[in-house]
Amino acid sequence: MRLVYSAIFYLALPFILLRMLWRSRLAPAYRHRLSERFGFVHSAGLGSGAPVIWVHAVSVGETIAAAPVIETLLARYPEHRLVVTTTTPTGSDRVKALFGERVFHCYAPWDLPGATSRFIAAVKPELLVIMETELWPNLLHHCARSGCPVVLANARLSERSARGYARIASLTRPMLQHLHTVACQSAPDGERFITLGLPADRLQVTGSIKFDLGLSQGLIDEARALDAELNGDQRTVVVAASTHPGEDEQLLEAFQHLKATVDSALLVLVPRHPERFKAVYEMAVRAGWQVRRRSVGGLVELADDVLIGDTMGELLILLGAADIAVMGGSLVEHGGHNVLEPAVWGVPVITGPHMFNFEEISQLLMAAGAMEMMDDPAKLTETLVSLALDPQRRATMGDAGRRVVDQNRGAKERLVGVLAAVYPPPEDAA
Repeated sequence: MRLVYSAIFYLALPFILLRMLWRSRLAPAYRHRLSERFGFVHSAGLGSGAPVIWVHAVSVGETIAAAPVIETLLARYPEHRLVVTTTTPTGSDRVKALFGERVFHCYAPWDLPGATSRFIAAVKPELLVIMETELWPNLLHHCARSGCPVVLANARLSERSARGYARIASLTRPMLQHLHTVACQSAPDGERFITLGLPADRLQVTGSIKFDLGLSQGLIDEARALDAELNGDQRTVVVAASTHPGEDEQLLEAFQHLKATVDSALLVLVPRHPERFKAVYEMAVRAGWQVRRRSVGGLVELADDVLIGDTMGELLILLGAADIAVMGGSLVEHGGHNVLEPAVWGVPVITGPHMFNFEEISQLLMAAGAMEMMDDPAKLTETLVSLALDPQRRATMGDAGRRVVDQNRGAKERLVGVLAAVYPPPEDAA
């Protein structure tokens, strides 16, 4: 089945390349460093023969979640070279911003037999840590052939995703057999992995490391400065985080009704992908609002209605200046994004019904009263206006969110323990 999959991948390759070039019209980085997608690595950056630990994080969210683990690996394996791969340019930018030259970054190879085997032969990883659920048949096959143990870290598997994997069981089961350990976020996630074919003795439930999100004093200071810049003491600031096509229209419509009730409201729209920054800005202008772009700089005035968050790496700071957060990816069938990012600031969260990528976290926040999930996106206006008019309820929800985050910390240390058991640090190896 893997050979059939590979043949289909090769046939689809021209279309994949065309899609990359199409996306590069608005985000030129997609056409840069294409050779890395085929497994060609500039080995000079790897150093001279140091053992390698490879961490794969798809994009920005996974990179941020992986950051504390990567810092721990750098400290515990000082003689090793850490290779961190991503699949998106935004993920690449985040890796460079967080770690600079302390890690070697390149794009992950496409899951072609030649590309994956070429990459593994060049990098020679002694351990691969895959963040969340990135299962690729050729990658796992060639890691197994090279003797590189693979740990699926902070793994999650929604019911929807499990049904999809079950449809290709002849491909899924061998992939799961190649995993050394799955450190998953919750027991239900783990049960789904086992049902699909993961040996039960390879499963460990470590919790979600996204609960270990910390707020440095630097972040807190930046958020306070931004709040002052936005005139936050005089305004109700609504941050719509990581929006996707089809959501910005809904948010702008709901904001029109909110402004009729709360004239001081400010909407901060943060598109998930940078190639949409310009289009969302133009959409807000066409809607008749006074719009400012974060990338342009300058003080946000009380006359401004909408701020476009078109800078990279600032979402957490923007959320720190919010009174209400609306989580993107949930008003359309994308599966949502990390609702713990507003919760750690004590910001109440509103989502649409499509949060299947964060089921367990969403249930915890809703049970605590920190998050409101609408069963229908059409209720966005009503929900937003109701919360904007009730500061006491916002404060109660925010406090509940902080408690949920604090009560569930510790997954990072459990995950680091799993990695040490699979690949002991030098001081433990003896």
